[in-house]
Amino acid sequence: MSAASQAVVALPARTEGRAHPWMRGLVWDAAWMLPALWLAPLVLLLSQGSDDPHPPPLDVLYCGLTALFWLGHRVGSTWLAYCTTAYRPLLRADPVRFVVVPCAIAVCCFAILLPDDGAMPWSRAERVVVLAIVDYLLVTYHFAAQHFGVLSVYRTRAGRRGGLRRLDRVYALVIGGVLVLAAEVVAGTVSLIDVWVDPWLDPDWVASAAGTIADVATIIVCASTMGMLLVEARATRPSLPRALYLVGLALMVVVAFEVRIPFVFVVLWTAQHWIVSVGLTSLVAEAEPPTVRSRWRRALHAINRRPWALVLALAALSVLLLPLMEVEAVDDAGPFYAERIFGAFAAALRTSSWVPALVALGFTTGFWHYWLDRAVFRFSDPRVTGAARGLVAEQLRSEAG
Repeated sequence: MSAASQAVVALPARTEGRAHPWMRGLVWDAAWMLPALWLAPLVLLLSQGSDDPHPPPLDVLYCGLTALFWLGHRVGSTWLAYCTTAYRPLLRADPVRFVVVPCAIAVCCFAILLPDDGAMPWSRAERVVVLAIVDYLLVTYHFAAQHFGVLSVYRTRAGRRGGLRRLDRVYALVIGGVLVLAAEVVAGTVSLIDVWVDPWLDPDWVASAAGTIADVATIIVCASTMGMLLVEARATRPSLPRALYLVGLALMVVVAFEVRIPFVFVVLWTAQHWIVSVGLTSLVAEAEPPTVRSRWRRALHAINRRPWALVLALAALSVLLLPLMEVEAVDDAGPFYAERIFGAFAAALRTSSWVPALVALGFTTGFWHYWLDRAVFRFSDPRVTGAARGLVAEQLRSEAG
């Protein structure tokens, strides 16, 4: 499940009148928690005046965002689980969640994908298709769950406990999940749409009804968001960042239906998710307890307690892992951003004998990400609440950057 997706149950009580609505401060939250508000106009501006399905200026932006944040966000929950002192007690107390299940995920992915075509009833290509469909459904839920979590954390930081939890979940899953899936079906950008969607939904009918579907969906998004904003405005302790997050989420979904270049939505939707995830990771890691154990642990602590250093570390990992993970994540139509950085090395990996192992590695890290996000942000567990004190800290955070 996505970062912060369970942050609604066991958050610590706050002193009356001292709840701080921002996770870190106005400037920091605007950059890392509310990126949809500045990404949307930037993405739309860079896509203007071009009929290219991948407008060159926007493609350059997405190349940079992908290199710096895609895999950095994917390893974020892994970093929190295994590279912070805050989560060490959890690893010892719950080895099934943090050791056994991740190992089982890896074994299953490699066992499914490494055997050649004749070793199993399905060919390797068919096995990849099945895993890709499962991954698409999980990542769609994963994105919606992150929206639910951020809304819930902001509500709790404003000093409002419970109450709107169910409403937040329904809004995030419907607007950030179901309608996004509908938008991708209309745009034809669903992963392997011809395999598992077209047999159930006539593509010609979808194309003929696309305008009506977009209009109805836009009305639903706007009406439901206005309702959520009204509820927020009438709350005893309204939260400005929560309201802004609602606006940003609605804006992204409207773009999905109303902008006729699917790549525009892909850039906006994925980049927003990556940036928020990296921001949450840096915020949680910052408050880890100091360690006097090993030199390695002390070095990690020096990185974790400085958000800018952790962001740089995650960005560096993202760039280094790009040529390996792109083998699984990008189809033959491209674009292959790793080639722009690593040249022939990245191109050679896609045709090497390592491809089955790299595809298995890609699926493994993706499924790890979904599982470990739920593990490290499972705030219904008081031990997780303690480990993630940087996100749910009681004290006011007055700094703005």
